[in-house]
Amino acid sequence: MDDTTRVVRLEPWTDDDFELLRAINAPESMVHLGGPESDAKLAERHKRYVALSADGTGAGRMYRVVLTDGSDEAAGSIGFWEKTWRGVQVYETGWSILPGFQGRGVATAATLAVIEEARAAHRHRHLHAFPSVDNVPSNAVCRKAGFTLLEECDFEYPPGTPLRSNDWRFDLGGTDATAAS
Repeated sequence: MDDTTRVVRLEPWTDDDFELLRAINAPESMVHLGGPESDAKLAERHKRYVALSADGTGAGRMYRVVLTDGSDEAAGSIGFWEKTWRGVQVYETGWSILPGFQGRGVATAATLAVIEEARAAHRHRHLHAFPSVDNVPSNAVCRKAGFTLLEECDFEYPPGTPLRSNDWRFDLGGTDATAAS
């Protein structure tokens, strides 16, 4: 694992993380994600994050990204979850780093750490990320973390909202039925 991952640690998402999710939902953080969600949608998302983090099957996990500089400040969120993509089960990842922590390598460090978590689950061969083609920082995170750009694609996020995205893929190693994904 890259030494930059030492700037963060990942802690499983809990009921106590709703205010972090509310902070992430700020307009400047949601520019490439269809804008802020309503309080009701945010509550639903939080419930899904808590449930995913409590699931011990390897289906995925959501995390609070915490700085390891001694401050123990929560800097954002990241996770991985199962998705059917092009007819194959894969993992998808996504992250959101609070504006005050952007541009400091936090997202790349968290992504490198979540790659190791997805790899350790031993469930799928590939981890995909789908940042908007216009989201220069998130596409740079994918590149820095070692993902391979496969193509531009049409994606929905939030569901029902079309988004032109890049399909980035990281090979988690091993062999399984998803090797072609």
